[in-house]
Amino acid sequence: MNTNDVSRRTFVAGAIAMTGMTALPKSVAMGEALPKIDKPGKTPNTPFAVNLEMWFRGSFEQRIEEAAKLGFPSVEFWPYQSKNIDSMAKVLKDHNMTASQFTAWGFGTELNHPKAGADKFVKTIEESCQVADRLPGCDLFCVVVGNNISGLTKDEMHGAAIEKLKKVVPILEKYKKTIILEPMNPYNHPGHCLYGSADSIKICKAVGSQYVKLNWDFFHMQRYEGNLIDNMRKGKEYIGYLQLADSPDRHEPGTGEVNYTEVFKAIKEIGYTRPVGLECNPLGGDVVRAAQRIYAADTW
Repeated sequence: MNTNDVSRRTFVAGAIAMTGMTALPKSVAMGEALPKIDKPGKTPNTPFAVNLEMWFRGSFEQRIEEAAKLGFPSVEFWPYQSKNIDSMAKVLKDHNMTASQFTAWGFGTELNHPKAGADKFVKTIEESCQVADRLPGCDLFCVVVGNNISGLTKDEMHGAAIEKLKKVVPILEKYKKTIILEPMNPYNHPGHCLYGSADSIKICKAVGSQYVKLNWDFFHMQRYEGNLIDNMRKGKEYIGYLQLADSPDRHEPGTGEVNYTEVFKAIKEIGYTRPVGLECNPLGGDVVRAAQRIYAADTW
């Protein structure tokens, strides 16, 4: 920790004491006395799915073992291609853990281009449904709408994505699986065609299926539009999954500007019960400290 970070934390704590404002737990705000428990992933109020890509190294089976050691009940990961899904599923089952979601369709311009065919997307979604069936507890997978396409308006790109999404609804209904669309933010993902909750909800409404919802990532929402709790409450009908990282540096709660204790309370209030995805980079690569910070933020 550098001296600037110490000064910032000291200032924040002093301001809280002077104004009586609600903020992060004192232990987190001050960087002191984080909870020293054996399995900080067993949090008191909110279940979490730790992101295997961002938290650990080694084989994905080894990463699941590391998540289990910390006590997390669930994991999430990015593309399923090239991973040994059956082997990962076995390790998850051995530890009585679940896979909350994975990435089915990543960045590109095929989904949101009106002239691109839907065959590849349809095939990928059916395959993703089958992959999800092999993973314990998994009925969600993430779809990224796409990057900007020169000469096309946002509405044209969104319209193309809506038409292709409609084509896979019968597949989703057959397997009882849900696509979660992920809006990004323009600072970390410039040139993307979908930002924020308003446009994302419009797409869900246009598709009109309970099996197409949103991957509501608080990191992207904070960087693009803020007003996290109010917007979440208003959009709760369209939330398929919640993810987080603190803003602006994408580390764990307690390292940035978001009061995640209040966010976690609001998550509980709206009745969301799935794991919340920890798509964040542990500060300094310290996964134990990151898990302790998350435990502290989830304690009230």
